[in-house]
Amino acid sequence: MKHLLTLKKWSSSEIKEVLDLANKIKTEPEKYYDKLKNKTLIMFFEKTSTRTRLSFEAGMTQLGGHAIFLDKRTSQFSMTDFKDEIQAVLRLGDALMYRAKEYKNVELAANFNKIPVIDACSEKYHPCQALGDILTMAEHSNGLDKIKKVVWLGIENNVSNTLKLACAKLGIDIYIVTPEKDPDSIDKELNEIADNTGKTHYTLNLEEALTGADYVHTDTWINMEFFQDGQVKPDFKQEYERRIKTFTPYQVNSNLINKHCPQAKIMHCMPCHIGYEITRDAVDHPNSIIFDQAENRLHAQKAIMLKLFETT
Repeated sequence: MKHLLTLKKWSSSEIKEVLDLANKIKTEPEKYYDKLKNKTLIMFFEKTSTRTRLSFEAGMTQLGGHAIFLDKRTSQFSMTDFKDEIQAVLRLGDALMYRAKEYKNVELAANFNKIPVIDACSEKYHPCQALGDILTMAEHSNGLDKIKKVVWLGIENNVSNTLKLACAKLGIDIYIVTPEKDPDSIDKELNEIADNTGKTHYTLNLEEALTGADYVHTDTWINMEFFQDGQVKPDFKQEYERRIKTFTPYQVNSNLINKHCPQAKIMHCMPCHIGYEITRDAVDHPNSIIFDQAENRLHAQKAIMLKLFETT
């Protein structure tokens, strides 16, 4: 049975197969309307979501199936042993999409090998985002083989992990420009796999990284756990201010793009934190493809689900 967890066990040909399928679905969606008829996707969320929930739920509907939203806060997971509760959940659907606080629980669910399991964002990985991002870059470059140089600015995290790995496996040079790593996201095995391809490069020299770039990516520097009702929690205020100081030199803004790589497309997995990792003029820049990127999550999720259901 196939799962989508980290991309570490996925070959370049399997990644390309999903990307090709996503492109076909996007071009001729009517051919896939009944492909998952009478199938049920359980979407289990431990963290809030916009694009992940919408893309999977809409995607499942457009493939003829049904998606059920399950929120940890309004279910009984907090009242019992996770291992017991997740086994019951796995008996009630045809696939599990899991947005988790801890990857170990996603892995536990997958290890039961009952139904396909998708890591829809954990503290270490975000393979769904990576596949959608590659799809978007291939689309704007008129082919996967024409993507030559990708740059990641800000903090190394779950999103950069799987984007880096996907690029490396596909033979795309990716430059990681980050003064720090999110400690919760570190996976030494993933780093070794990506680094051994010779396609990952690490530097803090912005000119070196950005010159000749085709795409510039970023993501939030500040975890959602820092905030409550849009305000920084008192316990995190010191760390919040430290991160602002540390990462501001690596902010994506129009001046940076226009100076070093005026041809580069601007990407952000969203939500954008305006004035922090990205500025308003970068989001609205003529080179911005952020909303194409968001839309392509839908087509990538459809391809992922079809790929995984084929293996059951």
